[in-house]
Amino acid sequence: MDKMYRKYGITSIKAIEHLVLIIIAIATVVAIGQEIKHIFDVGAVALADLLLLFIYLEVLAMVSHYAESGKLPIRMPLYIAIVALARYLILDMKAMDDWRIIAISLSTLVLAATVIVIRWGQLKLPYPRPNDEEEK
Repeated sequence: MDKMYRKYGITSIKAIEHLVLIIIAIATVVAIGQEIKHIFDVGAVALADLLLLFIYLEVLAMVSHYAESGKLPIRMPLYIAIVALARYLILDMKAMDDWRIIAISLSTLVLAATVIVIRWGQLKLPYPRPNDEEEK
């Protein structure tokens, strides 16, 4: 039973994983197309449109990286969250009270600090590679 699960179960899960990655990529490309159509319909490019396109680009980059390496770096979703918060702040700043603006700004700073800490940890405290463990 264990061998059958390893053979078919893991293969099935990997196939579903790749199918969902393809669906995410297609949906993101469709969303990019819709946003570009919206820009042409309006006849002007706003900063919010550019930030939304940047979010879509980061999603595509994340899908691409995950498809190539099988690993999802935590920094990519953090970048998306930072841009999303910046976009939200830009779009709704006039309707927000001061405390909400401060909370969103602090949230953005916390996310940016988190990226810095994660990057520092990757450089200064790397995980041992499988080859490193075999040599010991």
